[in-house]
Amino acid sequence: MTETSDDRADALFHALADRTRRDILRRVLAGEHSVSALAANYDMSFAAVQKHVAVLERAGLLTKRRSGREQLASGDVQAVRSVASMLTELEQVWRGRIARIDMLIASETDQED
Repeated sequence: MTETSDDRADALFHALADRTRRDILRRVLAGEHSVSALAANYDMSFAAVQKHVAVLERAGLLTKRRSGREQLASGDVQAVRSVASMLTELEQVWRGRIARIDMLIASETDQED
């Protein structure tokens, strides 16, 4: 990963590290919601929900648009796919290490026989 992609990964995983933000993301991936409607679902201030939405927006996981007096938020499926891609890349590194350990153990077992 380059520094830019590392910065992007930091922003994505920081945004997803909070359960409220993950819940907000689930809701806006299912359909567009006003920030006011989102705030009604949580036992916290409107300002606190706005801050969570801002973190998700900075990470690129959701976008907002104005409709009259409301701000409507919707999830960015492509950004979620990029997170899945990053996790798949890390899984491949892990699987490669496990495969090399398996080969090492198998070669040591063959030498003992």
